[in-house]
Amino acid sequence: MYQILRKKELNPTVTQMEICAPLVAKKAKPGQFIILRVDSNGERIPLTIAGTNALEGSVKIIFQIVGATTLSLNQKKAGEAIQDFVGPLGEPTKLDGLKKVCIVGGGVGCAIALPIAQALSEQGADVTSIIGFRNRDLVILEDDFKACSNRFFMMTDDGSYGRQGNVTVPLKELLENGESFDMVITIGPLIMMKFVVLAVKPFGIPVTVSMNPIMIDGTGMCGGCRLTLNQDGKRVTKFACVDGPDFNGYEVDFDEAMSRGRMYMDFEKHAYTEACNLFRV
Repeated sequence: MYQILRKKELNPTVTQMEICAPLVAKKAKPGQFIILRVDSNGERIPLTIAGTNALEGSVKIIFQIVGATTLSLNQKKAGEAIQDFVGPLGEPTKLDGLKKVCIVGGGVGCAIALPIAQALSEQGADVTSIIGFRNRDLVILEDDFKACSNRFFMMTDDGSYGRQGNVTVPLKELLENGESFDMVITIGPLIMMKFVVLAVKPFGIPVTVSMNPIMIDGTGMCGGCRLTLNQDGKRVTKFACVDGPDFNGYEVDFDEAMSRGRMYMDFEKHAYTEACNLFRV
């Protein structure tokens, strides 16, 4: 069993927890993930590691309440425990040699982007962070990003906080004004990452995307995170959880990935509704 050391509500649908898992905390690197089970009867779900404290032996996770398992996890309180917490899994984000990087995060994807921005800052890189949300109420981790960024841009779709517009607005402005980066790293909804890649492509800057949003069981056995890459004129199949979750953004077939992702929306909504009814009893 793995004790929940701390729990914090970041917004009405997103929760942060710090879990006592010393072995995971010792080895985890930015971009990697864990698989957890809330209880012995629960399903396994992958969640990206949002931070670690090796001295304390704690691992930070941030999750959005979208289905039955995340709802069940959110019912847990600090001091209680979860059944399983396995990791670190996946390939860490490649950061060696990067001196000037733009981090683009959207929604709960910012939880994945933050430890990458922090690691880059710690190694002395110049970090520009652009984060976006639908509205002010959904904003998370603003102060954390500001602390590790040389430049910071906050965007909201409705203009209720920061600047109005999506994350590609300041990104395009920077690039069109002659700014250059060793790498653009983007993490968020698939549609957002697709348009970040399209915005950067004319400038020839490498783009890394995290395909964490399409992972399901985290082991490659379910096939749900199957991904098609266009490499040297050939279509190549990869799996986000075992081959990634980071990929060259120019190679990813986003339209196929988004189509597959929509297959599970009704199932998640149904499971969430049933779980809500169960907790009300």
